[in-house]
Amino acid sequence: MTAEVAQASKDDSERESWGSFTLFVAKLALAVFIFRSFFFSFYTIPSESMLPRLWNGDYFVAAKWPYGYSRWSLPFNLPLIPGQVLASLPERGDVVVFKHPVDKVDYIKRVVGLPGDSVAMRGGQLILNGTPVKRERIGDFLIPQTPNTACAWGGRIAGSDCNYVHFRETLPSGVTYDTLDFGRTPQDDFGPLIIPEGRVFALGDNRDNSQDSRFPAAPGGGVGLIPTELMVARASVMVWSTDGSASWVKPWTWFSAARWSRIGDGI
Repeated sequence: MTAEVAQASKDDSERESWGSFTLFVAKLALAVFIFRSFFFSFYTIPSESMLPRLWNGDYFVAAKWPYGYSRWSLPFNLPLIPGQVLASLPERGDVVVFKHPVDKVDYIKRVVGLPGDSVAMRGGQLILNGTPVKRERIGDFLIPQTPNTACAWGGRIAGSDCNYVHFRETLPSGVTYDTLDFGRTPQDDFGPLIIPEGRVFALGDNRDNSQDSRFPAAPGGGVGLIPTELMVARASVMVWSTDGSASWVKPWTWFSAARWSRIGDGI
């Protein structure tokens, strides 16, 4: 074989290798796009509005199919889906990821009111369709103070931990979840308000530290009544949680900062 033929063969082999690699990357990107668009996507919790269930620094997966699909379901909000397809309402008690009605940032809250429902609050007591939702005081919620979790004004410092007044709510369907109460605040009294068609009413579980449907929709603030077409996903399973003390330049802290007991929990 001459040197020219050998070189040509080598060049062809390299081009074929690069072509195969490019095709592999394209297929992988397409598979990730489909998975994130139609099956599951990953999210993180950046605040304490959903304490006690979700902590700042939690990472979780959320199912994309329960409420249907729209452009808001797609990575980068690509306008590839006209309107909303396979649409379905959330159930009361669902923890949902949705786009903020104004700035389209991802938010997460718990849906408590559906179209046609009457929602009100009196003294922090949720009232659904004229009937107070069962609410019982349970033991204080205790959470460690860490770099990403401070003791808010409604808490009581106890050593390195923070204690919050803790309630358990039970919706008429039997769905139960826990909430926090900081004491008397203006948002403890609301409504009644009839939820119109195409909207849902959502609250943060940390009732006095949540900009939710009790507040008018505003960038970086309240969400108002959430249009159902902005529903993106239903929170499913915790996959990671960190207390914020890790440093990228200190790999061992990636493990010491992990909240191992939270990983794998259902939401």
